[in-house]
Amino acid sequence: MQIDERVRRARREDVPAIVELVYGLAYYERAPDECHLTAAQLETALFADAPAVFCHVAEHEGEVAGCALWFLSFSTWRGVHGIYLEDLFVRPETRGTGLGKALLTALAQECVTNGYERLEWSVLNWNTPAIDFYKSLGAGPQDEWMVYRLTDAALAQLGS
Repeated sequence: MQIDERVRRARREDVPAIVELVYGLAYYERAPDECHLTAAQLETALFADAPAVFCHVAEHEGEVAGCALWFLSFSTWRGVHGIYLEDLFVRPETRGTGLGKALLTALAQECVTNGYERLEWSVLNWNTPAIDFYKSLGAGPQDEWMVYRLTDAALAQLGS
């Protein structure tokens, strides 16, 4: 298993750069006003005693230039964990250098090493560059599934 030395697990000192990347992704996805992540929130999530969120970063010329934020999922049908990739983002100026593929490769290696049987994520249907990239790696869409989400007032109403 070849490991790309540009990719590693995130460290505390990476948190500000990761937050900046998450905001970059929100901007790219045309939803900058929906992103409210703070460095304190992310540091707590990633480095708590029992973290539920994990992150790999990719470096370019000594700087954090990309990240993959993920958490464990569980397939009741397969009976094992998988990885759900919440965010994958590489700075626009470093795209085409292999950092995105290196990040996904690192997550695939996490799956193989730990016996996880799925690596899944969502992509916006208009994001053709990302869709083409994912297809080039052998990933396929799950067209028969639709994502549903409860948030804001609807979530509060149902949970009250």
